[in-house]
Amino acid sequence: MKIGIIGCGQVGAASAYACVLRGVGTELVLVDKNNDLAVAQAEDILHATPFAAPLSVKAGQYSDLAGAGIVMIAAGAAQKDGETRLDLLKRNADIFSDMIPQILKFAPDAILLIASNPVDVMTYMVSAIARKSHHAYPERIIGSGTILDTARFRSLLGQHLGVSSHSIHANVIGEHGDSEVLHWSEATVGNLSLESFASQVGLPVTQTIRDQIDEGVRRAAYRIIKGKGATWFGIGAGMARLAQAIIGDENTVITCSANAQDLYPQMGAVSLSLPRIINKTGIVQTLCPELDEGETAAFLRSAGILSDAISGIDL
Repeated sequence: MKIGIIGCGQVGAASAYACVLRGVGTELVLVDKNNDLAVAQAEDILHATPFAAPLSVKAGQYSDLAGAGIVMIAAGAAQKDGETRLDLLKRNADIFSDMIPQILKFAPDAILLIASNPVDVMTYMVSAIARKSHHAYPERIIGSGTILDTARFRSLLGQHLGVSSHSIHANVIGEHGDSEVLHWSEATVGNLSLESFASQVGLPVTQTIRDQIDEGVRRAAYRIIKGKGATWFGIGAGMARLAQAIIGDENTVITCSANAQDLYPQMGAVSLSLPRIINKTGIVQTLCPELDEGETAAFLRSAGILSDAISGIDL
């Protein structure tokens, strides 16, 4: 499957590179307003294919997206040190209003994967623009959402418990940002509850440990941005994983962002992350996790923050 990647900065390039390393897709087309950058990134990534998957990697224009089954969107202004993702909204809104019709003009049947921040608001915006201009199906517009936050949660839990993060099932839901909700109450390790597993291995997850992991997940982007200016490896791998689930028709469960108004009408217009079943058609079903009282309140608060941000968008 041909995959288009719009925006060839660090996130777009890392997404393309992760696709090459994982063998996701058959052809990558990189598009950027700075064509020299797209050409340079494509050439550099192509040189990695002898060590990984033999994908075709090239730079192109919007017209070269014709036939693409997936288009990843990583364009937009970068998050600055100390800036929240929601602060990016005004700077990215105009960019997307011009970009999405161009993508759908040449790849009308593509599933769109959005990584640009603030990703939940941008996912809602892309869905609204796509419905208006091309009557695109909402299940084919997917934001990366908390796929990376979930990975951070699992990796830190695994680190504490001394087991592979692949054995841990624990999700982050809501906003990809400051109000995100770590879903502790239903976390499992193997087929055991988190509490049972932690007790058996003698590594209890105390409130102090929970606070440390929460801080590690919630503040990760700020620490990384302070140290090197932006995050890109983790989200690049997450984007490749989403594409792999689509191409492989996996019916796998991944936390990602999409419209949730039908499930939670009280939230109003909002896109946020929940566990969702993904296959070749996009989102097949959204799952509603069982939350305890505190998690429910935090989840509704997160949705409210996003809904308020979305209400200010002029579409």
